[in-house]
Amino acid sequence: MVKHSKKKSHVPFRLNILFLSVFLLFSTLILRLGVIQIVNGEEYQRVSEQTENVTAESTAPRGKMYDRYGRVLVDNNPEFALTYIRTQNTKQAERLELAQKLASFIEKDTDDVIDRDLKDYWIIANPEEAKAKLTEKEWEEMESGDAYQLQIERISDKDLNTIKNDPAELEVAAIKRAMDNGYALSSQTIKVGLTEDEIAKISENLGELPGIEIQADATREYPYGDTLQTIFGNVGPIPRDELSYYGLRDYERNDQVGISYLEKEYEEYLKGQKEKLTYVTDKSGEPIGEPEVIEGKRGNDLVLSLDIDLQQEVEKILDEELRDARQYGATRGYVVMMDPETGEILSLAGKEYSKGEFKDRTFGVIGDAYAMGSTVKGATVLTGYQYDVIKPNTVLRDEVLYFKDEGKKSSYTANAMGPITDLVALQRSSNVYMWKIAMMMAEYDYAPYESSSYDPTAYNEFRESFSQFGLGVKTGIDLPGESSGLSGGSNDFGKILDFSIGQYDTYTPVQMAQYISTIANDGYRIEPHLLKEVHEPSDKENLSNTVLYQHTPKLLNKIKMSEDKVEHVQRGMWMVMNTKEGTARSGSYFESNDYVAAGKTGTAQIGDDYNLTLVGYAPYENPEVAFSVVVPELNDSTSGKVNKKIGGRILDAYFDLKDEAKKPKNYEETKKEDLD
Repeated sequence: MVKHSKKKSHVPFRLNILFLSVFLLFSTLILRLGVIQIVNGEEYQRVSEQTENVTAESTAPRGKMYDRYGRVLVDNNPEFALTYIRTQNTKQAERLELAQKLASFIEKDTDDVIDRDLKDYWIIANPEEAKAKLTEKEWEEMESGDAYQLQIERISDKDLNTIKNDPAELEVAAIKRAMDNGYALSSQTIKVGLTEDEIAKISENLGELPGIEIQADATREYPYGDTLQTIFGNVGPIPRDELSYYGLRDYERNDQVGISYLEKEYEEYLKGQKEKLTYVTDKSGEPIGEPEVIEGKRGNDLVLSLDIDLQQEVEKILDEELRDARQYGATRGYVVMMDPETGEILSLAGKEYSKGEFKDRTFGVIGDAYAMGSTVKGATVLTGYQYDVIKPNTVLRDEVLYFKDEGKKSSYTANAMGPITDLVALQRSSNVYMWKIAMMMAEYDYAPYESSSYDPTAYNEFRESFSQFGLGVKTGIDLPGESSGLSGGSNDFGKILDFSIGQYDTYTPVQMAQYISTIANDGYRIEPHLLKEVHEPSDKENLSNTVLYQHTPKLLNKIKMSEDKVEHVQRGMWMVMNTKEGTARSGSYFESNDYVAAGKTGTAQIGDDYNLTLVGYAPYENPEVAFSVVVPELNDSTSGKVNKKIGGRILDAYFDLKDEAKKPKNYEETKKEDLD
């Protein structure tokens, strides 16, 4: 019998090693837990009671605006503002007490306080009387929100008059209202523009004014006075109907924003980067330690396409010529000047007569629309080409027309012009030539004193064609509130005749500038614009070298015809201003040695009034400036030729000033560095 040797097992030894390792790990864990609990327990307890970080933001100055040569148009005027930051635990009664103290140190405007604000204030200021507005049963049965709303409803006019009739109390209410805006640990502006005396008083008492700070702020300043102020726009509180829009973009309710024109259009560029204070708070909402500070900075700077020297001269010319035209009933006038190739607006001006003087109405260049008269005849001729009812040099007879329903119609001249080409029709401003284009488009079979059927779709064809030039549609200019003008509401045959000579639909002055620019630019319609560049803010007087954005010309469309046909119409517009029978020739308004101009005059009769208009461009061979002039609602068909006087003088001003612009020191060197 063979005996087998018994194999020795190693399992117990391995288990021992495992048990030892587990023991050591648990010992280390218990030791670590002991350190955490005994040694660092207090610190970890404090950390565990902290909540999320809360950030408070302070206002920052807006960016500046410059003209095309770097001259400051809109600046910031340094001021001091009174601000308030409340904690989450600050009670209403404490804020009321603080507002009462502040009222003894500052003067606060109360114009923005509404009745609802006063009701909220009355409840806080009169707690016992406010409680008595509800019965004990109502207090027991109603939710707190419903009870408060019922209190508000039961506050009488008599109750509010106790505040309204007490200026000191009303001032406290206004301060309290400003303090209550926004959220806890967010900076609320109570007053901008503190006086030296107010700053001194508050500084002496800051120890008893928790949450109150005096901060540097700025209001808008205009080195050129009222010039273009309406177009620059205004800054103010966020409008109530836009609170949601701005709220989604991290604005506070009491932030100041651009509320009109360029300030509003370029809010995202102009707004400053706020200083941020990040607090760590405990569970009760109280700050722990000092906040982390991220410094703010001024908003970005805009360089506009405007030439302020030209702008001031245009406004002066417009004012002087409108004053002379007061004898003809002149009450308004407009001018727009732009580069037809780039769309850059060089000048835009509007004036309106009020209380013995002409005041600014520049916004009217985009918002006021008028029948423009014969200035649109270039578009009518080109529409005739597009629909193949005429060709360049087509001869039509200018004659007296007799319609069964519209009666006798003729051009403005004493005698009929007879057979004329399209060029002569533009030169001498023949109405009959344009009417015949309209009749052919409408398939109207003209016979004296007889009526005929017509195709009303010609209206749509005309409007579609005119829209290619920017007439009857928005131009795309970078200003909010632009009007597209008004389309006539009737499709009667007689109205299509009026349409063809500019006496039916209405257009704005900026549409007229884009229209003539499209012709000057060989049929290419460019979007007009005021913004040229955006620069980073600079601590120096001059612009920063860092360009964040540079505008490039935006082509909107090319009109639907060959350039040779556009050039043909350009020739007709040259004849308007440079030949003996041209309607703009008389008076020698465009006989400068510095340039050769082309354009078209216009007179629209609306009832007993006349709108005098003029569009043009120069130099004829290589256009660099196009313009529109509109002087509406005059009482005479010639009215001293005010449209031609303004047109001639603004062109002279452009060519006199274009090489003499007063550029700031080192501006050219700065631009050269940018290009390099």
